Amino acid sequence: MKALGRFEVPDDLLYSKEHDWLKQVPEGFMVGITDFAQSELGDIAFVDVPDEGSTFKQGDVVLQLESVKAVTDVFVPLSGEIVKTNDAVEDEPQVVNESPYDKGWLFIISADDYPSEKAGLMNATAYVKFIEQNKKD
Repeated sequence: MKALGRFEVPDDLLYSKEHDWLKQVPEGFMVGITDFAQSELGDIAFVDVPDEGSTFKQGDVVLQLESVKAVTDVFVPLSGEIVKTNDAVEDEPQVVNESPYDKGWLFIISADDYPSEKAGLMNATAYVKFIEQNKKD
């Protein structure tokens, strides 16, 4: 586990520049937002998960998170079909703040083009460096 100030960055995940995390699971990749991202957003009040069976291309807006600070687009980190959603975050959106890497996951995507799209993803060390280089002082 890496630490970036008070933020956790688990070593066993992949990360996108849009502050998504990805974990390989049997159905594809589980996706959520990082601890850093949830902290930047503030208290999340609303999550509208995508419909299972929906397909997206890498970089498409897949859902929106509404927080006390703003409405934020979440971009899909890999192309594919949404095979499962975490409906619990719609009922209890605060779980994204409380448990971003565990109970606060958002969806699982089949990741049809993972071999060709993985180049844009980072390991924990690279993600920490990315945040440090892009932090606003």
